[in-house]
Amino acid sequence: MATISLSDADLRHLAALRAVAEEGTFGRAAARLGFTQSAVSQQIATLERLVGEPLFDRPGGPRPVTLTAAGRVLLPHAVSVLERVRAAEADLVGLRSGQSGTLRVGTFQSISVRVLPGVLAALHRDRPHVRVLPYETDDQAELLGLLRAGELDASFLVEPFDHDGLDVRRLCDDPFVALLPLDSPLLAPRGAAVATDALVAQPLISQMPNMCQTLIEDGLARHGRLDISFRSNDNAAVQAMVRAGVGHAVLPSLAVDHDDPGVAIRALDPPLAPRTIVLATVRARRLPPAVDALADLALRRCDEALGCWKAAARR
Repeated sequence: MATISLSDADLRHLAALRAVAEEGTFGRAAARLGFTQSAVSQQIATLERLVGEPLFDRPGGPRPVTLTAAGRVLLPHAVSVLERVRAAEADLVGLRSGQSGTLRVGTFQSISVRVLPGVLAALHRDRPHVRVLPYETDDQAELLGLLRAGELDASFLVEPFDHDGLDVRRLCDDPFVALLPLDSPLLAPRGAAVATDALVAQPLISQMPNMCQTLIEDGLARHGRLDISFRSNDNAAVQAMVRAGVGHAVLPSLAVDHDDPGVAIRALDPPLAPRTIVLATVRARRLPPAVDALADLALRRCDEALGCWKAAARR
């Protein structure tokens, strides 16, 4: 029995098989493929040697060639391989143009609530074949580790951190704002800032220790000793405690529900230095082009979200 060794077959051999089977003659197949008839004959002959038996019955004269039993078995596999290659080419073109592919993106709570939904909606509308896989944690060290290890293509992060080997695109400076119960003695007229020294003297609702909370507590500690009455990693829980009158809070503007009628939101005087939010990627890694679209959309969405806060604070 002849040995079958299709691992040595080329795509052009499979393309010749398909063309001859569909056209019925070597001449028409050659015209379709852009080869000479002798080149197509040689490609079929090579494939037949690899299979170990004829793939076509050649009756001669004007009558068309027909597939043998072996040809009928091989043809669907050849068509499948050729179509998979064509699909791979289309996927690669889409990836190169930023119109397809998968993005693995690190994120944290406030970005996931206020920025990422709008970004993903716009990406889905404009680039429906780009799939984004977000990974959320408030542990910035974890996000940096996953980014450097190649488990993430890009990550939202808060300054400061070690930029070594990273490209960093600044998105926005997110100001810290005060959240007060509606019966707070510190409540000033709408648009007026709250004295930071006075706020520190009140019981405070805070997050569990994380990058942003460290920035907040370090800034507030310059104005007095802090009295932390409750901690939660959930921004909504912090705001709910303020609404219930348990204490006051300081959160980044992007972490706050500014439409909450049960909480007063005010700027601080003097203000704390804002947190700077960036999108980081690994410099040495070849990135999907859709990362640029993600960054542009995130920049726009941050501007929109912070613009709403600034407009509300002026009213």
